[in-house]
Amino acid sequence: MKYDLTTGSVSMTMLKFSLPMILGNLMQQLYNISDTLIVGHFIGTDALAAVGASYALIIFLTSVLLGLCMGSGALFSIFYGEKDYFKLKSSIFISFILILILTIIINIFIFIYIDEIIYFMQVPSEIFDLTYTYLYIIFIGFSFSFVYNYFTCLLRAIGNSKTPLIFLASSALFNIILSIILVVNFQMGVAGSALGTVIAQGFCALGLTIYTIKKCPELIPQKEHCKFDLAMIKDISNSSLLTSTQQSVMNFGILLVQNLVNSFGATVMAAFTVAVKIDSLAYMPAQDFGNAFSTFIGQNYGAKKTDRIQQGIKSAIKISFLFCLIISVGVFIFARPLMTIFIDSSETEIINIGVDYLRIEGSFYFGIGILFLLYGFYRAINFPSMSVILTIISLGTRVGLAYYLASIPSIGVIGIWWSIPIGWALADIFGIVYYKRKIKQLHF
Repeated sequence: MKYDLTTGSVSMTMLKFSLPMILGNLMQQLYNISDTLIVGHFIGTDALAAVGASYALIIFLTSVLLGLCMGSGALFSIFYGEKDYFKLKSSIFISFILILILTIIINIFIFIYIDEIIYFMQVPSEIFDLTYTYLYIIFIGFSFSFVYNYFTCLLRAIGNSKTPLIFLASSALFNIILSIILVVNFQMGVAGSALGTVIAQGFCALGLTIYTIKKCPELIPQKEHCKFDLAMIKDISNSSLLTSTQQSVMNFGILLVQNLVNSFGATVMAAFTVAVKIDSLAYMPAQDFGNAFSTFIGQNYGAKKTDRIQQGIKSAIKISFLFCLIISVGVFIFARPLMTIFIDSSETEIINIGVDYLRIEGSFYFGIGILFLLYGFYRAINFPSMSVILTIISLGTRVGLAYYLASIPSIGVIGIWWSIPIGWALADIFGIVYYKRKIKQLHF
């Protein structure tokens, strides 16, 4: 199934394309949320803190792969918009090989230095073993993340956002069932939670691979496409590595913030673990809409439909603002009930800390909504370096300010929470001002 984003109603085209992506990422979040729910209710606070400490590292390293795949996907959408199928197939072959090699290197590095990584994360000694067990099993399935993300980005680049949703929904359900069986019935602890996730991810990766080969033979490179053209390698490396840098810098900043949170002890760690899951789930549709917007811009950029791009920008801002406003109000009002979904109501200190986080972050979701649109726009017009710059501004502010404010006794951990929306705002201002000043130079 392919969907041409260069024709039809601008707003409806973006919404129809983004909806399966939003639902798909919702399923992706179910992987993490199911771990949190099951671990929090059936194992205990230490296990929950261990999974939370692992989460930032997993997201950081997965973001490296995701960024590589997204960067390649941006080129795929441009070539698809241009109807240049030879370049499309050549780029598919080259990017797959290059990202596969990097995946293997990263995986080897993780297993060699896993102890040092956990020490770097400042994980408390009482949960070191639990964290080690969870991470070791999760990263056995690291290659599954590459395969899933690669074929998801490939299919989305040609307008197919529904198929990844179907496979991800199935694997999310599979993951929940497996985790419950392994943790509750077989009493495997955090190992069972991790193993359930790995098996489900493998199921999803295998399914998408078979689907693409069987149902999209026009995307499968033939002998004439399987050549390492230097110009193509340069284009793919530029787009993929810069997008990966943007994604990994963003999540490395989150990892540094996680380290700072860890220094406040297991109670704050547990609150942060739950609140971040809720937070990520809340603004996730804005992130996915930004990715859908990127594919829309990429296809129209390749097709040289500049008027449609301008219309798309205006529509995307309105849609993102409306969604973020609704979610901000909902999270602010229901912060406490949302925390009690994951944490027993008797854990009042953990819940109160999480509520503070959610109400501060939840009041400013439009800031990150605009930032996701800026990321998507600059990536789609093959200018990923600006996404990196915006990420550095956002995360640099976030990390620096968090460490500074947290060191002031009268502010403490609340300073970490406030540093996040401030970072979003500064990056938004820079990205918009740059766009206004350089619009004529951005290939329009």
